[in-house]
Amino acid sequence: MPKASTVTPSPSAAIAAPVSYELAMGELEQLVAQLESGELPLEQMLSGYQRGALLLQYCRDQLKAVEDQIKVLDDGSLKTWKGV
Repeated sequence: MPKASTVTPSPSAAIAAPVSYELAMGELEQLVAQLESGELPLEQMLSGYQRGALLLQYCRDQLKAVEDQIKVLDDGSLKTWKGV
């Protein structure tokens, strides 16, 4: 079984906002694989979990904004989208 590449979350990475939904999902997938591998030291596991929680919230917020826009369009009235 190939070893997953390790991306060590730095303290600044834990607070850096994702650039896009797609990049956030990719990073989140990498973090999950690393956490599931059980090969990270405890401190890195904690920072990875914290970063994962931030990424998950970002992705949920992005999806919610898109769902809200779809609801507006489904109601038949096109309104200005405030974006995310």
